[in-house]
Formats: sequence, structure tokens, C-alpha cells
Amino acid sequence: MTSPDDPFAAVGSVSRRSSTGARIATGGAVVLFIGAVGVAGVIAWGSSSAGSVEVGPGGAGASSAPAIAHTAPRLLVHVLGEVVRPGLVELAPGARVVDAIAAAGGFTQAAHRGTMNLARPVADGEQLNVLAVGAAPAAAGGGGGASDGLVHLNSAGLADLDTLPRIGPTIAQRILDWREKHGPFTSIDQLREIPGIGDALFAGVVDRVAL
Repeated sequence: MTSPDDPFAAVGSVSRRSSTGARIATGGAVVLFIGAVGVAGVIAWGSSSAGSVEVGPGGAGASSAPAIAHTAPRLLVHVLGEVVRPGLVELAPGARVVDAIAAAGGFTQAAHRGTMNLARPVADGEQLNVLAVGAAPAAAGGGGGASDGLVHLNSAGLADLDTLPRIGPTIAQRILDWREKHGPFTSIDQLREIPGIGDALFAGVVDRVAL
């Protein structure tokens, strides 16, 4: 108890009230701070959740794996004769003679364009010889060769057949064996009956042979 005459009584009472009020104010500030932190956390979590949308496989948000390029085998063809840039050309699968000629720069002015089937598919490893107008084709080095530059199936020997693109000694001998067994060829398409001559190989020789 303080005396009414105590000069410090009023000061002490005010100090106690101030101290109590300060504690209440401080406690309220702490509560408000904690509440503000909690609200900020909720907002941040909501923003993070909204930005992290999970999309199923194939969805717009799904990370797409880099595509693996599968390059088809290219065709290598030797073009010589009356073309602007004689030499080896690289072509896409399914290319035709016209594509090979174009890749070699096209015909020269002296080229005899009517000697080739431009629509024929080419085969890998094939050789195309564009003749000049009036030029005599070279004979195929033996009994099977003629002034037309073609290998004649019914008179060609092993060496003649071996000059054809992708026809090595083994397949050349099979051609001779077929002719010995069945008699003269009556159609160039009969080459398909010989083991080892598939569509691609046949396409590479069909313009180079005759009966």
C-alpha cells in the first residue's frame, strides 16, 4: 500500500500501467506479425501450387523428349559422260535417273537425252553414262558386247556380265548357268529368276542389257 501523500505513488502507478500496456501492445504486435507471416506463407503456397500444374503424358505442359532422327540410307551413283559435273552424286532412297542427272548439274548441250529412261529408279552403286549425240557406245569387251553398248544376255560371257553394276563373278556365273539350263533368254525380266537378283539390282541393269 502507498500513502496518499507519497509523491512517487502516482509515478509508480503510471509506470505500472505503462509497463502493462507495453506488454499488451508488444504481445499484440507479435500476434499480428505471426499472423502476417502465416498469411504470406499461404499466399506463397497458393502461388506455387498454381504455377506447378501437372500435365499428363502428351499434354501441353509435358516435357517432350528430343526426337531421334533416323536417317535413311543414301544412294551413291556414278554419273559420267555428257553432264555438267561428272562424278559421284548422293541421292535419297527412291531417286530416279532424272534426279541423278540433275544432281550432276544436268545434261550438256551435246548430250543424247533420248538414250536414257529418266523415270527409272536408280540403285546404290550404279553407274550412269550419258552419251553424246552421234557417239558410238563402247562395246562391252567380249562376245556379249555390241555397237549399241548393251550386254546381250544370250551371247555374253562371264567378263561381259561382270561389267554390269553390282553383278559380280558369282551372279554372272548364275546367269550363265540359267542360260545353260533353260536355253536363251526370251525376256529381260527372266533375270529376276536368278538367285541374288532382286528389284534394286534388276533396276540397275535393266537399261544396260538386251537379249
